[in-house]
Amino acid sequence: MNAARKKPEDKRSSPRAQPSQGNIPLGPLEKSIGYALRRAQVAVFADFMSHIGDAGLRPAQFSVLLVIRETPGLKQSVVADALGIQRTNFVAMVDELQKKGWLDRVPADRRSYALHLTEAGEAKIAEALAMHTAIERRIGRLLGPGGRASLLEHLRIIATTLADAERDDGQRA
Repeated sequence: MNAARKKPEDKRSSPRAQPSQGNIPLGPLEKSIGYALRRAQVAVFADFMSHIGDAGLRPAQFSVLLVIRETPGLKQSVVADALGIQRTNFVAMVDELQKKGWLDRVPADRRSYALHLTEAGEAKIAEALAMHTAIERRIGRLLGPGGRASLLEHLRIIATTLADAERDDGQRA
């Protein structure tokens, strides 16, 4: 008798009830700026890694080397703050970049170090920058005429306005 009874199909786990990967309803996320920014960041970083990752650089490391190239001798804390990298994470990253032979730490005073690229670091960032320029051009083409400049301006507005608001809230507390 039990064998003749058929269990009702559980639609929650039924393969037929599952939407395809690209068709999952996201609800309010579909119109969420934060979600769209995060998805775009993931896509851009994946594109970066597929091109520049072969050169042995991650996006944050690229940023650090580029900032040091532009302004040699900056203190570690200044670079970390400028790029929004937590100082504890930054120290580990600088250690790694130094082990790879791409940067040197020179004592700036009793408690801090100034950062300078080595010749190998100069060569590495030049190589990566050429690839990065191609990536940026491709993204610019996707955005169309004026799209890149407009997107960058809007992202700056969001970043600075929200950072200023957070700083103001922290001072009131």
